[in-house]
Amino acid sequence: MTDPLPQIRIFDTTLRDGEQSPGASMTLREKLELAELLDAMNVDIIEAGFPAASPGDFEAVSEVARRSKRAVICGLARANEKDIDACGEAVRHAAQHRIHTFISTSPVHMKHKLKMGPNAVLEAVGRSVTHARNYTDDVEWSAEDATRTEFDFLCKCVDAAIAAGATTINLPDTVGYSHPAEYGALIRRVMETVTNSDKAVFSAHCHNDLGLAVANSLAAVSHGARQIECTINGLGERAGNAALEEIVMAMRVRSDTLPFQTDIDARQLSRASQMVSRVTGFPVQYNKAIVGKNAFAHESGIHQDGMLKHTETYEIMRPEDVGVAETSLVMGKHSGRHAFKDRLAFLGYELEGDALNDAFKRFKSLADAKKDVFDDDLIALVDEQLAAEGERFKLESLQIIAGTRGPQTADIVLAVDGVSSMAKAEGNGPVDALFKAIRAAMPHEAELDLFQVHTVTGGTDAQADVSIRLKGDGIMAVGRARDVDTLVATAQAYLHALNKLEARRKKKKLAA
Repeated sequence: MTDPLPQIRIFDTTLRDGEQSPGASMTLREKLELAELLDAMNVDIIEAGFPAASPGDFEAVSEVARRSKRAVICGLARANEKDIDACGEAVRHAAQHRIHTFISTSPVHMKHKLKMGPNAVLEAVGRSVTHARNYTDDVEWSAEDATRTEFDFLCKCVDAAIAAGATTINLPDTVGYSHPAEYGALIRRVMETVTNSDKAVFSAHCHNDLGLAVANSLAAVSHGARQIECTINGLGERAGNAALEEIVMAMRVRSDTLPFQTDIDARQLSRASQMVSRVTGFPVQYNKAIVGKNAFAHESGIHQDGMLKHTETYEIMRPEDVGVAETSLVMGKHSGRHAFKDRLAFLGYELEGDALNDAFKRFKSLADAKKDVFDDDLIALVDEQLAAEGERFKLESLQIIAGTRGPQTADIVLAVDGVSSMAKAEGNGPVDALFKAIRAAMPHEAELDLFQVHTVTGGTDAQADVSIRLKGDGIMAVGRARDVDTLVATAQAYLHALNKLEARRKKKKLAA
């Protein structure tokens, strides 16, 4: 019998580090929806947020903790008692919980950001970990900007953190500065130098400023790290973080040279990617590894010929392994409710009762409107239905008049808190008329900051994928919607963003 492969813990920080990406803020409902999926995917640790950052973050971490089933729920805290107290209070509701506390250790950070000397930082390390241990035995400590920290001082801090009770040590490449050989060597050298390193699990947290986050993370585990911190779609500040889906599949496909394993249910990777894209409004680039639209697409005649003869000629993994169907065209207007439900189950959605009935009606309407219904269409249909539940503003009807003769006009009926509000407006083009009509039906001061249109699937009857970003009162919100009618999708995306903006304004007022 062969020995089992070393286990790598997957620490997902999409809800914390990922949400710090400009414009990627999520509502409480969206965070809970994503946390539930991450838990179902067997993510080991979910970093649910930064409880001390705002009342909204505290509420989100607390609620994720209450609803968790399997994963360890983690909160982030700076090296001070106030942050740690808020974190301990927020995560305590989870059956398994962790406090993640950090402080900068590099000369540039200590001098310019902290305005603290090395001795003060070293004292803060021990003091913060000791305080965190009052709430839990599972404490992670991070040396922010570890890859630009003087080695001897880094080892002193790591030693102090472990001595104070830290059970996980994270050495992040905070600014994406390192490269694989260098980062892997740093992990190994610290583990070999610090005498009590065997009492903690070492972790890698890599940013992607040089496009090396995944490579650096894999180098870290090859040199002794046993936890990787990552996000769905590589979401995160600046150029993002290491992408969870790429890390998981790299170890699975190349187990010959990366002899490690995770507990992640890879069949849900595609769905998780779609969900994160929807709630943030950040489209996944078509050629994104593992989950991009073209990851399993072949247009070249040479490639197509090879694929027809044997799939392994040009595919190193099966699309179904990451939740992508081998055949996209599987449903049509003649498909019944049972087939529809089975297909949704294959895609990771378990709908019952009214939710299933509503989704099936929307599917039938979609099947009548477009000839080919693809898996991406079904995912978009169900995700948009789930996203629309509980929103204040909903689209009831829309009529657009456009063309070369003009004027372009929009007639719209919105449901505002369940009450119909009608408006008509002219504009410089149909989109301008639509936005003016929405503003007339639901007066507001939000400004349009971004408007993007993509297609979900190919063909002239493809669904439009529209992203809209609104801003006002120092708050920003992204809305996204899909429909075979581009203007309908535009209206729904605008209202999605407006709903988010209004919800965040309320939270801001309550926190004031």
